[in-house]
Amino acid sequence: MAKKSKGNRQQVILECTEHKESGQPGTSRYITTKNRKNTPDRLERRKYNPILKKVTVHREIK
Repeated sequence: MAKKSKGNRQQVILECTEHKESGQPGTSRYITTKNRKNTPDRLERRKYNPILKKVTVHREIK
């Protein structure tokens, strides 16, 4: 059974910004959660991109 969401936590998808600019096929995406009360703006994290084989900036998409 899936857990019911409690409080202000929200599931978000992070997508690589450099991969879109490179023109290579495929995408690098991560799923995480954030507290929308503490961070109302878009989330930005440095994560590993397996296609580009390096750490890049991933931003929240919606």
